[in-house]
Amino acid sequence: MLREHEQGRKVADICREHGVSQPTFYQWKAKYGGMGASELKELRALREENTKLKLKLADTILDRDILKEILGKKP
Repeated sequence: MLREHEQGRKVADICREHGVSQPTFYQWKAKYGGMGASELKELRALREENTKLKLKLADTILDRDILKEILGKKP
């Protein structure tokens, strides 16, 4: 969408075609405007890795809480 805008298409037309609001388009433009394809791929990979790490952390915290509960109930 950003490339289409850089090529001269109107924002309203692009947004209508893709079903996105104009404020969202401008937020994306501010956030991703100067990035190339390789940078976007790297960003996507980092976000996926971050999501996996957050899930692992949540599982570890849950396991720790379960162990604390089990150990706390013993006489």
